[in-house]
Amino acid sequence: MTTINLREFFYWYRRDEFIEVSDEVAQELRADKRFEFNCWRQAKRNKANYSLDAEDGIENAMCEFEPSPEEFLERMVVIQRLCCALNHLPPAQGRRIDAHYLLGLSIDEIARAEGVSCRAVQISIDRGLETMRKIF
Repeated sequence: MTTINLREFFYWYRRDEFIEVSDEVAQELRADKRFEFNCWRQAKRNKANYSLDAEDGIENAMCEFEPSPEEFLERMVVIQRLCCALNHLPPAQGRRIDAHYLLGLSIDEIARAEGVSCRAVQISIDRGLETMRKIF
């Protein structure tokens, strides 16, 4: 049996309080104390002290909440309706809107890939969006 001071291991003890514990428990408490100190030292060495005033985007990531089930369901319905409207377009318009908005290609890249002018692609995308608005 080993005698330990609880104040060394638990911060909420304000004065010394000694108890006898088995050797395994004392060993485990000391290993935990070393582990916590090593984690603190590693964070200090790597300057891993985070502040919400640092303006590095951490506060935005912390403030984002998981959407509620209703919001999630509403998003799914909107995505379904958009996909349905996209499927009702002629193939060229659907392909160009998909390439521009979903794949992120520029109008010049789409025009070069299809061998048409940029103006033709722009008109096709505009008309496709107009048709989608009517369907949606």
